[in-house]
Amino acid sequence: MKAHDGIYLDGDWRPALGQDVIEVVDPADEQVIARVAAGGAEDVDAAVRAARAALPGWAATPPAERAARLTALRDVLAARKDEIAETVTAELGSPPAFSQAVQAGLPIAVAGSYAELAATHSFEERVGNSTVHQEPIGVVGAITPWNYPLHQIVAKVAPALAAGCTVVLKPAEDTPLTAQLFAEAVHEAGVPAGVFNLVTGLGPVAGQALAEHPGVDLVSFTGSTAVGRLIAATAGAAIKKVALELGGKSANVILPSADLAKAVNVGVANVMSNSGQTCSAWTRMLVHRDQYDEAVALAAGAAARYGDRIGPVVSAKQQARVRGYIEKGVAEGARLVAGGPESPRERGYFVAPTVFADVTPDMTIAQEEIFGPVLSILRYEDEEDALRIANGTVYGLAGAVWAGDETEAVAFARRMDTGQVDINGGRFNPLAPFGGYKQSGVGRELGAHGLAEYLQTKSLQF
Repeated sequence: MKAHDGIYLDGDWRPALGQDVIEVVDPADEQVIARVAAGGAEDVDAAVRAARAALPGWAATPPAERAARLTALRDVLAARKDEIAETVTAELGSPPAFSQAVQAGLPIAVAGSYAELAATHSFEERVGNSTVHQEPIGVVGAITPWNYPLHQIVAKVAPALAAGCTVVLKPAEDTPLTAQLFAEAVHEAGVPAGVFNLVTGLGPVAGQALAEHPGVDLVSFTGSTAVGRLIAATAGAAIKKVALELGGKSANVILPSADLAKAVNVGVANVMSNSGQTCSAWTRMLVHRDQYDEAVALAAGAAARYGDRIGPVVSAKQQARVRGYIEKGVAEGARLVAGGPESPRERGYFVAPTVFADVTPDMTIAQEEIFGPVLSILRYEDEEDALRIANGTVYGLAGAVWAGDETEAVAFARRMDTGQVDINGGRFNPLAPFGGYKQSGVGRELGAHGLAEYLQTKSLQF
């Protein structure tokens, strides 16, 4: 795979100041496919200084021109869609069809949505005798995960650029090649030097340096709740704004009036998508006691069909983590009806599509985020019991409700403590706000609500 051995700084590729490197491994065959620079604190400092120098000019650039650069970025990404998909497949392991449709297709759509928002958003309004003006918050430190490497980059960088902010990106060390490809696209789109900067590196080194840097005005982080807690503490010491999109343990609530077969099959597909490496995955399926046995049989059959259709998880570390949770589920008394801890292949970081029955709400696999192809099926007695179980974790990122009547499903969804709920399989909407309640995060991404995270408000009284 193509790789740069430096960092993207002030509009050009430059050698990192240190000699450390990151080996990029193909999780399907465990082979090293590239080596990239492991930037350190000095590299982050240089990138932040470049972003600060570029900030006044970019903030003063008319929104129509910022929109034009984002449109050009979208077009470059679209032209390189095949290359994006191949890169994500190589370093993350997503199946080619999924990489094409989601890993490459979704961020192209999101980039286009922010090009339109930059051109149409009203950055000023009159309120009584005041003019209320929105302006860019400043330099953004964006720290992104590996599970949707390009989408998570675009979901941060595109609204930041639309708002007039400048950016330093620290991508996940498992998927740096996609981030480098994005930097090439930014360059090709004619975004001015210093407006976007990329430092590949390790989280505890480059990520921490970026979060701590006094020249960064906003830290936008997507990843685990544990790391998000550390970033929030670091930023809080400097009274610095954070936007955090963290973990999830989303409930898929199937009410008795629902089409059970459809709800179960879609629910299993949701969990197996991207090998279960999706923070919003519906990893807890809640079924009424009278339909429970039928739902378990349907889920086991559906999971079995995914044996050769899902890719590996991202790394040996992640494989060990997921298999450890499966073993924990068995040890705590859950019943395996599909899959298990044994690796289904001799080579590669694969995990068998796994379904647990007889899961109780207090079990570890019902409370903690596993981030692998593992589904827990829980039974409930009545609607109030289902609501108690659905809301009974520290997370609140996403969820689903199925019912024969849409009004019934919506009424239940309104009582769920979560940031996004799909009704009867509603499609993902890249313009709707995405983010969590409770320990699933602070702030929102996507659409106008995502743009708002990168703006601050000033009122002028006349």
